[in-house]
Amino acid sequence: MVSVTNNGFNSKSHYICCLTPSKLKTMKNRLFFFIAGIAIVSASSSCKMLGGKNKSGSLPKDGQVHGIEPGKRSGIGRPFGMIYINPGTFHMGPNDEDVTYALTARNKSVSISGFWMDATEITNNEYRQFTNWVKDSIALKLMNHVKQGSDGIEYIDWTKQKSIKWGDKATLEKIDAIIVTPDNRIFGKKELDANKIVYQSETFDYKSAANNRDASIPRSKFIIKKSIPVMPDSLCWIRDFAYSYNEPMAKKYNNHPAFGNYPVVGVNWKQATAFCEWRTHYLNSFLEGKKKSAETDFRLPTEAQWEYAARGGRSQASYPWGGYYLRNKKGCLLANFKPGRGNYPEDGGFYTVRADAYWPNDFGLYNMAGNVAEWTSSLFYEGAYNFQHDMNPDIRYNAKDTDKPRDKRKVIRGGSWKDVGNRLQCGTRDYEYQDTSKSYIGFRCVIDLPAVISKKDKK
Repeated sequence: MVSVTNNGFNSKSHYICCLTPSKLKTMKNRLFFFIAGIAIVSASSSCKMLGGKNKSGSLPKDGQVHGIEPGKRSGIGRPFGMIYINPGTFHMGPNDEDVTYALTARNKSVSISGFWMDATEITNNEYRQFTNWVKDSIALKLMNHVKQGSDGIEYIDWTKQKSIKWGDKATLEKIDAIIVTPDNRIFGKKELDANKIVYQSETFDYKSAANNRDASIPRSKFIIKKSIPVMPDSLCWIRDFAYSYNEPMAKKYNNHPAFGNYPVVGVNWKQATAFCEWRTHYLNSFLEGKKKSAETDFRLPTEAQWEYAARGGRSQASYPWGGYYLRNKKGCLLANFKPGRGNYPEDGGFYTVRADAYWPNDFGLYNMAGNVAEWTSSLFYEGAYNFQHDMNPDIRYNAKDTDKPRDKRKVIRGGSWKDVGNRLQCGTRDYEYQDTSKSYIGFRCVIDLPAVISKKDKK
């Protein structure tokens, strides 16, 4: 039965063909477990070869290339308060008539890589964390609470932060340099001078460095250092509206508990970018203290990223909620803006509303239309859509204080509480000058991290 025949069949196949059905089934089961065992061993050895960790960080001993993982553990995973926006392609530009006939945007198909974005606009409470940090750091330095680092540089000793007692006479005497002068006090009250609460910004100009072909130019030539006052300009509530009584908002909006979760306003583009820079350092200082890998930078979204996120996956929709109208089928307004001819409170808010008001779009982002317009990182240029790349389109310019006003224009998106409905459309673009603060412009941050969800996040 096992002999070799001359008809083209080998002995093994002839043997199997002659087995009874029960014996054939038994042999198939054995063969399956035999092959499965080999597969498991192979997979195990493959995992060891390709995914193995070199815990010591030293070079392998066998002379082969195994790869060496970074010494630090992964960073934050899911950023707090942020939503991951999956990569995709959409039609950027207006989806309705250009009522202003500005013709500053043409409809084009672009692709956007994935990123994380704040679910809401940055609130007064969140921005206050930044200003308090700046204020405390200056106070600690004035109080001489510094320590010498191993590199010879003095660092602020944050362990002494509790020693700052803002109402204490001794503390006020030590920080007199940031207190308003006697001739600027009301009833002799000692208050902080907002112009002296300054953040020392240091950024690296990657675009200029990338365009540099001269290797002899030192790295320091691409480091930009600025001193940026960070306190919101509360007087914008009065300055923005002539012959209008808005003093209560100027006095209380940025510091009253009732407005804590409302979007911060009165912040110019430079202050918004300073917040992003501080947020990056604040996070990475914590991660490095835990011996974790530092993350990439928080920043303002590009104009294309903002529009892609606002559409929520509805490429051709006029508004973030997907429809062509500002009301739902029940007649309820879907955003905070200027309805009709000026019925400001009809939508539920006379000025701004909470940053998490109304329904979010399909990505989970709140108030991508209305409430406050939002700063982007992009330079406003009328013909930008004609030459921008179709992959992550962007146009930026680090305008100096001495540049022409035209070079200081930054794109703002989304419309605000004081705008008519047309300004709320996803494809509508506008601009404001980077050193100008308004009572209707805020911002939110993005960060370029992988869409990695930890086991803790899955629960």
